[in-house]
Amino acid sequence: MVVTTRTKKTTKSTKSGAERRYRPKVAVWKFASCDGCQLSLLSCEDDLLDVVGEIEIAYFLEATTAVIKGPYDLSLVEGSITTEHDAQRIRKIRQQSKKLITIGACATSGGIQALRNFGDVDHFIRSVYARPDYISTLRTSSPIHEHVPVDFELRGCPINKNQLVEVINATLNERAPNIPHVSQCVECKKNGTVCLMVAKGVPCLGPVTHAGCGNLCPSTDRGCFGCFGPSEAPNGPSLARQLEKLGMSKQEIRDFFRSYNGNAGAFRETSEAYD
Repeated sequence: MVVTTRTKKTTKSTKSGAERRYRPKVAVWKFASCDGCQLSLLSCEDDLLDVVGEIEIAYFLEATTAVIKGPYDLSLVEGSITTEHDAQRIRKIRQQSKKLITIGACATSGGIQALRNFGDVDHFIRSVYARPDYISTLRTSSPIHEHVPVDFELRGCPINKNQLVEVINATLNERAPNIPHVSQCVECKKNGTVCLMVAKGVPCLGPVTHAGCGNLCPSTDRGCFGCFGPSEAPNGPSLARQLEKLGMSKQEIRDFFRSYNGNAGAFRETSEAYD
């Protein structure tokens, strides 16, 4: 995959007198997360070299300590908002960013840490920390779009690196990203994977999960865990009834929907119906 961008010339010249080609400034930001989605960017390998050749990495602490001040043409944001300090920081980042894209389950739905949203955070803090008064946190772990406008959300835990390169390419070239909006079941059919629920009675979130993992779990006889969040038109209640027929208890169904994207709309609504 080769990445190209629309370019323009600046009014500044080099010592030789030649005009310098403008490269879009890209920043990568981290909030509450495991860094897995940033590592996906680094693991793009040859594709990343194509990207770096067309852009200027202005801020990316996972890869370099160099910092170039904004404003930024594109900001990639990993992680959820869990403190008031982070809520203030994301607003500042949004002000400095022409385009802002969230990457991964934490940034798009609140992540695995959003399990706190279903419990008593104060109880957790008192149980874990010897000095609870030292802890300053919000009651919930929330996705970025609840705090600032987001131009595109890239799902996954972690994200698909090929989709990431496509989104960067599309954004910098001012076109819509070519990301499929189908369910995991479509990926299973394309890969010739036999439906685990039908053939083996294996619980699977594939019918309500956004495609993107490349058919990872079903191809190894494991049901989908919903890493890419709800599909565009998920029917959670219908799937939950099917899971009941497979012998899952109400608590098991509730917990099945509460994983990496448990705080995401349809997943949360279905799990709460079994709470």
